[in-house]
Amino acid sequence: MKLGKVEFCHFLQIIALFLCLSGMNQAELSKSRSKPYFQSGRTRTKRSWVWNQFFVLEEYMGTDPLYVGKLHSDVDKGDGSIKYILSGEGASSIFIIDENTGDIHATKRLDREEQAYYTLRAQALDRLTNKPVEPESEFVIKIQDINDNEPKFLDGPYTAGVPEMSPVGTSVVQVTATDADDPTYGNSARVVYSILQGQPYFSVEPKTGIIKTALPNMDREAKDQYLLVIQAKDMVGQNGGLSGTTSVTVTLTDVNDNPPRFPRRSYQYNVPESLPVASVVARIKAADADVGPNAEMEYKIVDGDGLGVFKISVDKDTQEGIITIQKELDFEAKTSYTLRIEAANMHVDPRFLSLGPFSDMTTVKIIVEDVDEPPVFTSRLYSMVVSEAAKVGTIIGTVAAHDPDASNSPVRYSIDRNTDLERYFNIDANSGVITTAKSLDRETNAVHNITVLAMESQNPAQIGRGYVAITILDINDNAPEFATEYETTVCENAQPGQVIQKISAIDKDDPPNGHQFYFSLTAEAANNHNFTLQDNKDNTATVLTRRNGFRRQEQSVFYLPIFIVDSGSPSLSSTNTLTIRVCDCDADGIAQTCNAEAYILPAGLSTGALIAILACVLTLLVLVLLIVTMRRRKKEPLIFDEERDIRENIVRYDDEGGGEEDTEAFDMAALRNLNIIRDTKTRRDVTPEIQFLSRPTFKSIPDNVIFREFIWERLKEADVDPCAPPYDSLQTYAFEGNGSVAESLSSLDSISSNSDQNYDYLSDWGPRFKRLADMYGTGPDCLYS
Repeated sequence: MKLGKVEFCHFLQIIALFLCLSGMNQAELSKSRSKPYFQSGRTRTKRSWVWNQFFVLEEYMGTDPLYVGKLHSDVDKGDGSIKYILSGEGASSIFIIDENTGDIHATKRLDREEQAYYTLRAQALDRLTNKPVEPESEFVIKIQDINDNEPKFLDGPYTAGVPEMSPVGTSVVQVTATDADDPTYGNSARVVYSILQGQPYFSVEPKTGIIKTALPNMDREAKDQYLLVIQAKDMVGQNGGLSGTTSVTVTLTDVNDNPPRFPRRSYQYNVPESLPVASVVARIKAADADVGPNAEMEYKIVDGDGLGVFKISVDKDTQEGIITIQKELDFEAKTSYTLRIEAANMHVDPRFLSLGPFSDMTTVKIIVEDVDEPPVFTSRLYSMVVSEAAKVGTIIGTVAAHDPDASNSPVRYSIDRNTDLERYFNIDANSGVITTAKSLDRETNAVHNITVLAMESQNPAQIGRGYVAITILDINDNAPEFATEYETTVCENAQPGQVIQKISAIDKDDPPNGHQFYFSLTAEAANNHNFTLQDNKDNTATVLTRRNGFRRQEQSVFYLPIFIVDSGSPSLSSTNTLTIRVCDCDADGIAQTCNAEAYILPAGLSTGALIAILACVLTLLVLVLLIVTMRRRKKEPLIFDEERDIRENIVRYDDEGGGEEDTEAFDMAALRNLNIIRDTKTRRDVTPEIQFLSRPTFKSIPDNVIFREFIWERLKEADVDPCAPPYDSLQTYAFEGNGSVAESLSSLDSISSNSDQNYDYLSDWGPRFKRLADMYGTGPDCLYS
């Protein structure tokens, strides 16, 4: 008959209880005193504790307290005079004692995995006096283990890897299960391992838990992952034992056991001849079932007629072979190329050489397609030179370009004006001859970099570019001059032969052998008695004094003309004036004051006089400010009394009459005078003749007719006016009607009036009134003289 887990546990408990009751595990603990104990004239002999050995089964499931053992003292005569007490771990809460008999019971279910033993203390007391009759004794209650814990994989689930194609017995990983039961008691904690899932590929050692491969030549490319289920069972795997399981994921890692292979034996690609250098022509890839480093490969061109024209490299990410151009393609020179390309693994495993070879070959044919190419110059850069003295139209050089296509279309040339903004150069559209278009100046621009465009006559969109560097050759066209503006001073106490200035010169020209300047005084300054010039022969000159005793009050500034000649061919010269100021110097010869007025002023005025003048000026300024302030206060308006009505200050004036709309106050007919003066428009390029214009008189007619006549006259004048614009324009006039009956009162019309006023007396008033006499005099010789 097979026992279940619970029945088996109860069976073990019954056997343990039987052993305890039969006295097989009975032990005696003796506690002795060093001296005999005397009481009431009698000698007390040594006493000792006596009890059964205490073992308790864990996981007791009964309803009554579990008997543990019995305490007994030899002093106890069985008359009830002795009582037993218990203290220590679990006393009263887990373990109780019968104070009369000394029997110990466990009141709770015990678990050895929580606590394996309990340490307690027992004591026998006299019931009447409550005094100990025996010394306190310590004892241990041990919990006996039963198989109540299954094995557990604390580190599961597991993951592991093993190389593919590994031999049988290759270790993969070790699994470990732990059992909380007592390993020193029975087989409750003795575990054995078995594999529930994963055969026939893997196996596990029963005692160690090491998982190993069970089949040879497992191929990752066929299946790369396996899931195993491992069981651990206690009681040495016997029936009734408890078990636990875990999963183990085993991944086959890659090895280089697959050589690369091209999917095709040949490839063909078409590329235009205009494809730039370094452009990608094609991508090819050899298939390799391996991954990672085992799939890394290299490509190389081993044969063919495009070895120098193309190259192949590998893309590290995709392991593709990238074919690129190394040289420019030319359809007219070669129309196709053939390449033999090899792909090989970089990391070959010697164990699998028998599966090789680990390389493969393919053929790549590249067809070059013809495209309409722009003209090509015979040189990428043309270098030309021209003198800056060259006249306009001088030939500098020639560029040449041709159409590389089979059609060989004619080429026309032009200059990219973005590179020649000032238009210094021209180019012949047919011949490519470059000439000067303006005068050149090397000092402004020594080198001109221009771009020449070559266009196909049949297809102007095809434009080639050539680059021309034109160097301007120097000529001696700039005279030398002072290197800087010199501030030269001479001390009043200077001695003859004293150096007061060292000068140098510059020249914008750039002679091939460098500059050489010659310095001298001009002819009119050569015999002056104040200064002389010494040429140092190193493109510098020294100015020296000829006398002493310079005085600012006599002459504060001297002007010394210096003649400078360069060494060009032909040589150029210039006269530069050196300004020398006479200064008052200290003992070290350092100029202090160079102003002549500063020298004269202290001789006439003392410090006290200057202070007095300043005080007077300040006093006058204060007075002026006071006067201005007082005047501003007088001009301030009076403040009106708040109680007064401001309307009392309004000044009323009489009405002088109605306006233009007031027809009752005035007779409008009396204001109409149609006599107006019209100036005839004359041409500005013809001198007008002097003539008197009479006033045409209009009859008194209605207003609308007046305005119509006025507009008609202005229209005719505008038609014959030579200064009028040659298009329709808006003519604006301010005409309000005819003039007054009294005509004009202005003196400007007096010259043409019939007034009897005589202005001849103006001639007698002197030259100041001569102009008026000429304007208003009656003599014909005085008119517009």
